[in-house]
Amino acid sequence: MNDIRVLIVDDQMMVREGFSVLLGAMPGIEVVGEAVDGRQAIAQAAALRPDVVLMDIRMPELGGIEATREIVANDAAAKVLVLTTFDLDEYVYQALRAGASGFLLKDASARQLADGVRVVAAGEALLAPTVTKRLITEFSRLAGAPRPPALAQIGDLTERETEVLVLIAQGLSNAEIASHLVVAESTIKTHVSRILVKLGLRDRTQAAVFAYEARLVTPS
Repeated sequence: MNDIRVLIVDDQMMVREGFSVLLGAMPGIEVVGEAVDGRQAIAQAAALRPDVVLMDIRMPELGGIEATREIVANDAAAKVLVLTTFDLDEYVYQALRAGASGFLLKDASARQLADGVRVVAAGEALLAPTVTKRLITEFSRLAGAPRPPALAQIGDLTERETEVLVLIAQGLSNAEIASHLVVAESTIKTHVSRILVKLGLRDRTQAAVFAYEARLVTPS
């Protein structure tokens, strides 16, 4: 199995070097490049084709949100993992809508950082259950009224697919959803694939954002 290739994007040299050292020491992960701002990140992502981009949000020249949007537009397979100082940073929501696959706090441990990279590289959403409830509240505040396209597209889903979508948005993994619904995990994988196709979404994180915006999930 090939190593997961990572591009680190941050305007602070110490942060870049720190993450590079931490990830470089982890088995199965290779740091292939660094970028100091969004513009450089776009160029590096196009040239290096990393599996995962670790993306700071606040940078000079071009920020992480715009860079994420451009990278994902250029390469649908790109996985962007946003780095932020606060777990309720309003920019996190914007980054997820722009196509990021999840987020991590900058003070994450080496193991959390490596695990996050592996989760995102595998195509899973990095929305930890411990922060999902707080995120739902923040998403609801920022999203405003349900989006008409979202409401229309819900009608394309079956009842079971809608149920699975809600559980995805609540931060459950395929295995946890399968256990909750008492079905095989392979069945859930099929449902997830159909949900993404029907809604025109790229991954589970986008599905979660869709569910928030459509008000399928609301703060408890």
